[in-house]
Order: sequence, then structure tokens, then C-alpha cells
Amino acid sequence: MNTTPSSAETAPSAHGSAGDPLRFLRRHAHLSTTFGNDRFALRAEAFARFFGTPVFLGAQTLIVAIWIGLNVMGVARFDLYPFILLNLAFSLQAAYAAPLILLAQTRQAARDKAHSDADAQHREALAVANEQRLAIAAENATRVMEMLEQNTRLTEITKQLTERIEALTVEIHGHFVAGRAAP
Repeated sequence: MNTTPSSAETAPSAHGSAGDPLRFLRRHAHLSTTFGNDRFALRAEAFARFFGTPVFLGAQTLIVAIWIGLNVMGVARFDLYPFILLNLAFSLQAAYAAPLILLAQTRQAARDKAHSDADAQHREALAVANEQRLAIAAENATRVMEMLEQNTRLTEITKQLTERIEALTVEIHGHFVAGRAAP
């Protein structure tokens, strides 16, 4: 089975935008179910998942106990000791269960790897975005420092001009007062 994404899966879409939290997982959507998406596949996956449950183990134990009990007590004589039919049933069950479970584990491992890869891509995207934010913050800090330096220079120039205006005002006032006192 080909697990490489096609160009349609990697092309930007409405779901592939930077705001979509699942954008790194979308290319692995074909791995969503273990056996495929048809009716048989969904039932096979449910069956494979059911094998390890306490309900399955309890039901199987109960069926085996009833089977052996009926044959040992003589209520039914369809499978006498050494229970060859029961062994055949277990062999048949194992013949179907083992491949289903192995296939489920293999596909689950593929899904886990795909999720791990997607998480790694997401972490990398976060790191890149963080570096960009840090660069923008450093650039803004540099601009703020330049503006503060310009503001300091403008404040010094304003102070010098104010002092010069004050000196000129005092000088003009002195000339004006001296000019009024002379006639």
C-alpha cells in the first residue's frame, strides 16, 4: 500500500490553513481506520479490538466450561475427552484472530508514526513561529531604542532652543527697557 501523500493531499486547502490545529494530521487521514472504510473493514477492526476485552475472555471461558461440562457429565456427547472439536475451534479462532490482531498492530504502529511525524512537524512549525516572533520583538526593541534616542536628541534640542529663546527674550527685554528709559 502506498503511504506517501499525493499532490492533492499536500496542496493547500481550506483545511490546510495555519489556523487549523489538525493541518499536520490531514495528510495521514487514509490511516484513520485499521482495515479500510468499508463495512467489512469496520466490523473486522471492531472484532480485533474485542479480542482482548474482559467480556470476550469471560464469554470464552464460560463457553469452554459449558462445553467441557456438558461432555464430561454425559449430557451431550458431541466432543468427548480429549475434546478434539474444542481444540479445532480454538485453532480456527487463532487462525483468524492472529492475522487480524497483527494487522491491527501494524496499522496502529503506522498511525502512531504518522501522528508522531505530524506532532514533530507541529513542534517545528511552533519553533519557527516562535523564532519569527522573537525576531520581530528584537526588531521592535531596536526601533523603540532608536525612537527613544531620537526623542532624547529632540528633547535636548528643544531645551537648547528654549534656553536660547529665554536668553533672547531677556536681551530684547533689556533693550526695550533701556530704550524706554533713555528719552
